[in-house]
Amino acid sequence: MTGESIPVEKNDTVIDKEKLNISDQKNMIFMGTTVSSGFGSGIVIATGLTTSFGSAQKLFSEKTSSGDFQVQIKSFSQFLFKVIVILTFGIFLVNALLAKDLVQSFLFAVALAIGITPEMLPAIITVTLSQGAMKMAKKKVIVKKLSAVEDFGNLDTLCMDKTGTLTEGKFSLVGTMNVNGNNDESLYEKALICTSKFSQNSKDLKYDAHDEAIWESEYTQKYVNKLTRVKFVSENIFDYERRRMSISYEKQGEYFLVAKGSPETMLEICSKIAIGEKSVNRTNKEVKNINDQIAVYEEKAYRVILLAEKKLEKKSASKADENDMVFLGYLLFKDPVKESAGATIAKFEKLGIDLKIISGDSLVVTVNIARETGIDFNDRQVISGNDLEKLSPDEFNQAAREKKIFARITPEQKYKIIKALNYEGHIVGFLGDGINDAGALREADVGISVDTGADIAKDASDIILLKKDLNVLAEGIEAGRKTFGNIMKYILNTISANYGNMFTVAISSFFLKFIPLLPSQILLNNFVSDIPLFAVATDNVDENFLRKPKKWNIGFIKNFMIYYGFVSSFFDMLLILPMIFILKVEPEVFRTAWFVESAISEILVTFAIRTKLPFYKSKPSNWLLVLSVLSITLVISMSVLQVNIFHFTTLPYLVWVLIIFDLISYFVVTEIVKKSFFKKFEV
Repeated sequence: MTGESIPVEKNDTVIDKEKLNISDQKNMIFMGTTVSSGFGSGIVIATGLTTSFGSAQKLFSEKTSSGDFQVQIKSFSQFLFKVIVILTFGIFLVNALLAKDLVQSFLFAVALAIGITPEMLPAIITVTLSQGAMKMAKKKVIVKKLSAVEDFGNLDTLCMDKTGTLTEGKFSLVGTMNVNGNNDESLYEKALICTSKFSQNSKDLKYDAHDEAIWESEYTQKYVNKLTRVKFVSENIFDYERRRMSISYEKQGEYFLVAKGSPETMLEICSKIAIGEKSVNRTNKEVKNINDQIAVYEEKAYRVILLAEKKLEKKSASKADENDMVFLGYLLFKDPVKESAGATIAKFEKLGIDLKIISGDSLVVTVNIARETGIDFNDRQVISGNDLEKLSPDEFNQAAREKKIFARITPEQKYKIIKALNYEGHIVGFLGDGINDAGALREADVGISVDTGADIAKDASDIILLKKDLNVLAEGIEAGRKTFGNIMKYILNTISANYGNMFTVAISSFFLKFIPLLPSQILLNNFVSDIPLFAVATDNVDENFLRKPKKWNIGFIKNFMIYYGFVSSFFDMLLILPMIFILKVEPEVFRTAWFVESAISEILVTFAIRTKLPFYKSKPSNWLLVLSVLSITLVISMSVLQVNIFHFTTLPYLVWVLIIFDLISYFVVTEIVKKSFFKKFEV
């Protein structure tokens, strides 16, 4: 329910406060949690959807908005529809007013409407997203919803818990310290003895988290053999009243009692303190030093357990014998940070992603883990769930945007944080694997869970990680950005070329006495020039494109369409005007020449606009090169072979010279315009 890495204490203490965080409700037992030890009885105050567990499920069932990719595709489609309607109707009207054949003009306008439509866009998007999903699968990232690939690459904010992502997700013994605060391995043997696993010695039982951590420590193999000389006698099991456990044992004919527990209860039963080989009487000064040392450890997010021992005059010992003990030192426990966490955090920063930690764990633990991993934040960017609850809606949205570390957060607060970030215009990813994460996973643009997560969390997710590793996530984001880049290549190429053709037709309609291209030629042009773009899914993407998140920008697409549309039209007219007014070619020659120039120019310009760099500095994929060569060969052969079904004819030598000059000039100017365009309209 809260994301803590070890069991929490429950008791019957009366709490005279209202609106407590789940973590602070020590006298409440929650549906969906498991009792690890102890017993008790209580009054049922909520069932089903009225429970805290149920409220998490209600969040999951709430209707959520579409992802950014789906929203932007819809917006782009509406924009394109308006352009097509206005231009095609305008061109038909111009031809009608110029007293041209109405049937031919209507068919021509319809063909142009089809020609300007990037009808291959659904197929290109599907192929590109599928290609991206397959690449991500190789990185151990499974895509459940194809559109999430695009959103995944465009993430600018990633929210996640710390447990299992930044940390190992496993409680570990990380230090055995003597009274002076120095590491002392000799305490480890005592720690092994003072466990239920030593007393019961069964592999089938599940032991206390501290006991499991002690036995799984790197020192176990070194000291476990020494336990053959130690004989278990009796155990006083842990309870939350004493907050400690103790074991009596025999070693070389002598009997001892060793105990471990929480600092406050352990100091009560210690009358002496071990200093080196000797023990001295406990004084107020020594107790203060011990408490100061404990405070230092707790500030570093360690869970501190104290260890004590005494010699027995009898064989076994009861709870009443837990007195006059000698304080030996500290056992330090922690969910350690992953070795790879720091490097991965740096990688996220390099990718331009804002990381936010949203945890149910305590503020001290969450802040320390974040610092250890190198997340860049200050004290003003930290907030607890209790403080968050007191904010107004506007203040809450501001906190969601500005804060980076959220601790003691409830499932509903997680959901609200994600919703607030979406409202602020961010593309948000949320990584979670628990029942309490389901609502936030559903609300995020990209919900990310892990294969070992709760079923409801996996159901709510768009993407599932087969390995709970942030490095896998970073690699997946790079794959998503490559997918976005390749989809944009198709859109920018098609929209600029088609708009240019429409503009050329609109101008030429004023002085041409015939239809510039037959409807069948327009459709063939559109098909042939799209063939290489099927390979855009396999194309390489420049490294500088991957450095920061990208967003769909309809304004950018409009500007690109206008800039490159006019460049395309200029070179169309550079071909058309000499053919009409100087060479005075026949309609069949004109249509064939314009078809060849238009189709080849759209294929060639792909290599210029696919990158911000000079075209020779960015290597295209082999498939894009091969299909481009095949398409250009197909276009030229249709003219040379005089394909009658499309009314093509052989082109004169001078027309070929004009076409070649026009294509070379167009490509060079496109490269020049590209530099100024991206400088002015940087995305």
